[in-house]
Amino acid sequence: MLINPHTIPQVSNAMMNMLHEDEAELVNKFHDAVCARGIEKIDSLFEELLFDVEDHFTTEEAMMEQNNYDFAQVHKADHDTMREKLKKTYEEWKATKDPSKVKTFLEKEFKQWFSLHISKWDADTAPYLG
Repeated sequence: MLINPHTIPQVSNAMMNMLHEDEAELVNKFHDAVCARGIEKIDSLFEELLFDVEDHFTTEEAMMEQNNYDFAQVHKADHDTMREKLKKTYEEWKATKDPSKVKTFLEKEFKQWFSLHISKWDADTAPYLG
């Protein structure tokens, strides 16, 4: 298990907490497939993860826009950074089919980013989103 669901920081917005829990569940399934080096499973779960992350980010961004959140662009910029890293990792995956590179990304970058993003940006944003 890459992300322990019991250690995901909780924020003061139920929708955001639900998005985080759902994403952690999918990331854990994806990480399991990567560790098992299941190429076909990685292919399908990678695409599912990209869709899920985009849905998560756009949902939060829409909530920030609806509530005229002052720091929406800065928060979105952090989303955009991860969008680019995921896209780059996916493109590299498609070219090499090397699970070890995906594993390194998940364990060294994504996991830390996920926790820090929730602790900082989502925790600061949640009270302003109703």
